[in-house]
Amino acid sequence: MDRNEVYKEIESMFGLVPGFFKLVPDSTLALEWGLFKKIQVEKGIIPEKYRELIGLGLSAVSKCKYCSFFHTEMAKLNGATEEEVEEAVHIAKNSAGWSTYLNGLQIDFVQFKEEIKAACEFVRTHQEVHA
Repeated sequence: MDRNEVYKEIESMFGLVPGFFKLVPDSTLALEWGLFKKIQVEKGIIPEKYRELIGLGLSAVSKCKYCSFFHTEMAKLNGATEEEVEEAVHIAKNSAGWSTYLNGLQIDFVQFKEEIKAACEFVRTHQEVHA
């Protein structure tokens, strides 16, 4: 696809060609658009709303205002509520905080994995008993 064909496809999906696509060099525009379309537009295994909430969490941790805005709007477009947006960001904050703490203290990773697996097995066993 040449640049004009890519632009026509983008415009047919969004009603305009966002400026950031206009910055992509000719040599990679079709590839970048194809990947963007595959990840952001086409259906995948994870439903769109949840993909966008994941993207929002990652964007919040990486502190990218562009991505945070994009994924918030796309999550809402795909049915996310304000409460779901807040929870996704709160989960990201919690995960980033624990990551900082565990990595900073250099917690033994083998022991960590064993404890998490044991805890999950305990929960599984008790869920089956109560079910």
